[in-house]
Amino acid sequence: MFLFFSHELTNAQILDAKENWRVKEFISLPQELQEQWSNIPSGIENLTSYLTAHKQFLAQHTQFEDMVLIQGDFGAVYNIVNFAKELGLKPVYATTNRIIEEFEEEGKTIKKSIFEHVRFREYV
Repeated sequence: MFLFFSHELTNAQILDAKENWRVKEFISLPQELQEQWSNIPSGIENLTSYLTAHKQFLAQHTQFEDMVLIQGDFGAVYNIVNFAKELGLKPVYATTNRIIEEFEEEGKTIKKSIFEHVRFREYV
């Protein structure tokens, strides 16, 4: 599974990928590309040239039907998902349940969101 993702995978995500998608290896982006993916500038009008190196990495390192976890900036995700499909890859995203806990502390209402991995879903 190639990771276009800004966070560390959870144990639940790793287990799901291995058991339900038969993933054998997790491949992160090289450090420079990871930093760019995690910090896409909001002022760029069009991301096409910004994502050129990311697309080159996918084209050079993947094989037909490899799985790619793609999450992040909506425009970048849309662009890379479409490119992954052109290469014959399986682009996926993680789905979660959100559990909201609300409590009062020192006269303030605190709202805590807990995200729990459910499954990977293919972009179709």
